[in-house]
Amino acid sequence: MSLLPHAPSLRRLASALGPLFGLGLIVVIFRIIVGEGFTDWYNVQTILADTTIVAIAALGMTLVIIGGGIDLSTGSVVALASVVCAKSLAGLIGVDGAMTPAAWCAAFGAGIGIGMLCGAINGLAIVGLRVVPFIATLGMLSIARGAAKWQSANIPINITYDFGEWVQPYLPEGWSWLLVAPSVWLALGLALVFGLVLHRTVYGRHVVALGSSEPTARLCGLRIGWLKISLYVVAGAMAGLAGVVQAARLTRGDPSVGVGLELNVIAAVVIGGGSLMGGEGRILGTLAGALIMSVLATGATQAGWENYIQEILVGLIIVLAVALDQLRARRAA
Repeated sequence: MSLLPHAPSLRRLASALGPLFGLGLIVVIFRIIVGEGFTDWYNVQTILADTTIVAIAALGMTLVIIGGGIDLSTGSVVALASVVCAKSLAGLIGVDGAMTPAAWCAAFGAGIGIGMLCGAINGLAIVGLRVVPFIATLGMLSIARGAAKWQSANIPINITYDFGEWVQPYLPEGWSWLLVAPSVWLALGLALVFGLVLHRTVYGRHVVALGSSEPTARLCGLRIGWLKISLYVVAGAMAGLAGVVQAARLTRGDPSVGVGLELNVIAAVVIGGGSLMGGEGRILGTLAGALIMSVLATGATQAGWENYIQEILVGLIIVLAVALDQLRARRAA
């Protein structure tokens, strides 16, 4: 029996497992360079906790890229959401300094809400004003950063009460059964939801159709405008949630955080199999790509490499990932 009919399936399997293989290879390399401590459980917990910000933001970016768009405003939206989150907590803390249910709702609601607003503005600019996504989101990158500095008077807003236990690599007393930080489980839960939406719903099929061929999707009767706006709103919501995680990690809302974060987020999606041409992307691959970026940063730091080396490596990875994406596209054609 000929094996040729199974070749496309084998190529898809190899493409899906590629990011996981790359992740394993990088772990082995840094295990050799750094030593046994690199793979001890506490370091693994730390890497996973560090990954959550990029991973959560990358989930929204995955949908945008599959839909044929791009979002360069992610880092600035994360900074703005962290500031808004910190400001929203004022006056909602209990007398004993404990977080009240209202404070938790305010923190998450404010961060996600401001992210959705930024995403909606991006979508409306792209659909209503016919601005290309690159320029529209580049403008939002500057607008959101300026708004973060305005809201914080250009200084960090400290969170003086306990809001960070759920994002720290070490688990609070009585939470050891979780094995990893609650924020990691949050990211995994969101990834499961996004995976189900992308592969098991009509909306997910419409997103893929939009990215594969917008003219064809339009001829099929899809509401292209609303679909594009929804993608950027979802991406903004995830960036806003990542900003809440960022505020909890730093215990402050900082208008200066997230500079260049969008590069790591886009790299995570492309490394994970997302195509900048649109129409292709994988949630599991995105998580693997986010882990690759986190392992690379942690390993480089523990190996004593200078920060500029990390930046060069990230740039090389982005170029290589895009080159592989172009190679996949040519082979598919």
